[in-house]
Amino acid sequence: MNLADWNTPILRRGLLIALVVLALDQASKWWILLSVMNPPQLIEIMPMFNLVLTWNRGVSFGMFAMGHDIGPWILSIVAVAIVTALLFWLRKAEGRLVPIAIGLIVGGAIGNVIDRMIHGAVVDFLDVYWGSYHWPAFNVADSGITVGAVLLVVDSLFSGRPQKG
Repeated sequence: MNLADWNTPILRRGLLIALVVLALDQASKWWILLSVMNPPQLIEIMPMFNLVLTWNRGVSFGMFAMGHDIGPWILSIVAVAIVTALLFWLRKAEGRLVPIAIGLIVGGAIGNVIDRMIHGAVVDFLDVYWGSYHWPAFNVADSGITVGAVLLVVDSLFSGRPQKG
């Protein structure tokens, strides 16, 4: 492992994006918890969008929710392992979209890990709906992870770089 691989403009860009997503995520969650949802309530912002406090004990959309105290630890360990792998990928990333995508995912994943360690669940508060159908509530971290994953797919489909393998 070469130390120079850990000090590149692409790596710094990805880490900066991760830091921004993490800061926005944590700031928005604390604002929601301490100011907006104190006490918890439903706040209608516009048609098809509310603020509402929910606690996600699983991963995306509540999948893999565990009913016991070890659940947040297991999910956090998995998330930290994924973040570690993404950081190794980031140091070798090519193109413009990949470092942005990885930064978004890393920042979001760390934000949700922090929630699990502090609260035992992830703070979700963005509620998008159509008629009586509500998309599962989400947060800034979830948005970063989702946008980052979409950017990775877009990059893999349209980058024009030859696939290795």
